[in-house]
Amino acid sequence: MSQLPRFWNLGWSSFIDWWSNQKVSEQDYVTTTAPSQPYGQQHLNEPLLDHRAGQRFLTEAFKVILEEVLCKGIDVNEKVCEWREPEELATLLDLELRENGEQQHQLLQRVRDVAKYSVKTNHPRFFNQLFAGVDYHALTGRFLTEALNTSQYTYEVAPVFVLMEDEVLSKLRSLVGWAQGDGIFCPGGTVSNMYAMNLARYRAFPEVKLKGQWALPRLAVFTSQESHYSVMKAAAFQGIGTENVFKVKVDDRGCMITDDLSEKIELAKSQGAVPFLVHATSGTTVQGAFDPLEPIADICDRQGLWMHVDAAWGGSVLFSKEHRHLMRGVERADSVTWNPHKMMLTGLQCSAILLKDTTDLLKRCHSADATYLFQQDKFYDMSLDTGDKSIQCGRKVDCLKLWLMWKAVGSQGLEERVDRAFAHTRYLVEKMKKREGFQLIGKQPEFVNVCFWFIPASLRGKENSPDYQDRLSKVAPVIKERMIKQGTMMVGYQPQGGRVNFFRMIVISPQLSYKDMTFFLDEIERLGNNL
Repeated sequence: MSQLPRFWNLGWSSFIDWWSNQKVSEQDYVTTTAPSQPYGQQHLNEPLLDHRAGQRFLTEAFKVILEEVLCKGIDVNEKVCEWREPEELATLLDLELRENGEQQHQLLQRVRDVAKYSVKTNHPRFFNQLFAGVDYHALTGRFLTEALNTSQYTYEVAPVFVLMEDEVLSKLRSLVGWAQGDGIFCPGGTVSNMYAMNLARYRAFPEVKLKGQWALPRLAVFTSQESHYSVMKAAAFQGIGTENVFKVKVDDRGCMITDDLSEKIELAKSQGAVPFLVHATSGTTVQGAFDPLEPIADICDRQGLWMHVDAAWGGSVLFSKEHRHLMRGVERADSVTWNPHKMMLTGLQCSAILLKDTTDLLKRCHSADATYLFQQDKFYDMSLDTGDKSIQCGRKVDCLKLWLMWKAVGSQGLEERVDRAFAHTRYLVEKMKKREGFQLIGKQPEFVNVCFWFIPASLRGKENSPDYQDRLSKVAPVIKERMIKQGTMMVGYQPQGGRVNFFRMIVISPQLSYKDMTFFLDEIERLGNNL
């Protein structure tokens, strides 16, 4: 191949055009695909890996990724997914692992097959999850992270990323409203929420670290009926028990009712439990509801409780001057979970637990003082070795993709993405209200989750029929099956409380346009009108 050009001066499309025209010569291909000696027979004075062959393979594989994932994967004329039944897919992928390795051309076909049969989450018509789309600067950070392959625990092995993580976390905390504090990147929002529960328990009962649950009274956690299921997982995992998670009632929008929170706290006390944590939510998973943080903070202050805000989904509204009011009062919380891999498009995964605490609570709670990593006589400032704050040992670098994207577009660019998502949501809702057969859950979405039923012509006007709810519950699953098998788009559905299956449309990708909103409505109608 020719030398890489200075593609950072080119547009992305120009770089893709250049890259796709690169060829591996026949001689290179023969060298690349020539069988190596059987494993274990290489001379011990020679490297086991052929770096030139590996780099040629990487070059060819990257061309496949560019074409199949980043070109076709964002093309509205291409399918969101190429559905296959599990047995057929397993056969197509030839998943069996064997004694001997394969030739390079076979491995490149493996790369093509994986790309072909995977769901294209970058596709403009992928509305299925709380993440979608692609940011190329963040993706570059992800590639670079993988290539550097280091662990974020000490300054000596990750000097760049220790400093970078500190800067990114500081900036996120400033958006929350804290001039100082602490934090760490975690492997997902669930783990970030587990950190919050563990820290809250440790602050209330520091003896738990040495003596365990035996030294504690029965504890009580409070969260809304629509909070993320990670609260239950955390209570089970940490030995608190799911029966000690008190579910607080919500209003029609899915927001916590604070009067019921006060009642639940008193109920727990009357049962001999000790309240220690209120877990509020900013952006619930299904309806996108924002709990009222100011009155929740008032209650926590009066009761002496740790206040955690799970803003894994909704935290990015803090970038927007127009929409940050949804999290008014967040600065009064003790901790916040925020997942930039969702609305900010950093790519999976990127989740932070942010703390107001300045007493090194995070480290005191989790440290184990491993002397082979955290030697006390190092030649640099030991406070830069942040690994003992974590419950992990090895920890993936998750700050680079966010930092590089933020550098590229700035806070203003991230604000624009948030505001654009809200604008597209308003447009979709306005159009939906004018179409027969679309029934919104609630009056108006608070966030970018659009929840609705599609009512086929055969069910319209029959709301009082005894089998109406049962028949309506079957509509969303059938439409979902049709769209996936045809590959036209993906959108999620679920039952909730007393509501039968309804769709949850997520509007976040900056690739979206009004045309995509119109296509979505047309496609739901096309797929469901004959039901």
